[in-house]
Amino acid sequence: MAAADRPRVFLDTNVLVSALYSADGPPAAILRLHVDERITIIVSQLVVEELIRAIRRKLPDALPPLRELLLNTPPEVVRDPSGEEIQRFAPGVNLSDAPLLAAAVNAGVDYLVSGDLAFLREVRRLENSVALVTPREFLGPLQSGS
Repeated sequence: MAAADRPRVFLDTNVLVSALYSADGPPAAILRLHVDERITIIVSQLVVEELIRAIRRKLPDALPPLRELLLNTPPEVVRDPSGEEIQRFAPGVNLSDAPLLAAAVNAGVDYLVSGDLAFLREVRRLENSVALVTPREFLGPLQSGS
C-alpha cells in the first residue's frame, strides 16, 4: 500500500513497550501491520525517549528488537509540541498526557492508540480530530475487513 494511503497511527509508549515485550496480542499485531506497510506508525520525540528509557530499565532483553525496528522499519518521528500547543489540551487531560495528545493532533494522525484507560476517558470527553482507541479497538475494523 502506498504510504499516502496508509492510516497514520500515533502510538503511546505503553503500546510500543507491550509490543516489544510480547509477540502476541494487539500491540504486537499493530507493530506487524507497520512492518507489513499496512499502516504508518507515528511517534513524537518524547515517545522515543520514554520508550528507550522504559526498555533499558524494565525490558533490557527487548533492546535488540527495538534496535531492529528503529533501523529497519522506523516509525515516523514528529516534533514535540510547543508549550503553547500542550497548554491547549492541558485543561482537559492530565498534564503528563497533554504533550502526547498535542503531538498526535499536530501530526494529523487518523488514530491515537493507547492502553492508558484514564487517558482514554479524558480524551474521549474532549472535542478533537483524533480517534483515541485501545489496541484491540484499533484492530477490530482491520481484522473484520481482512
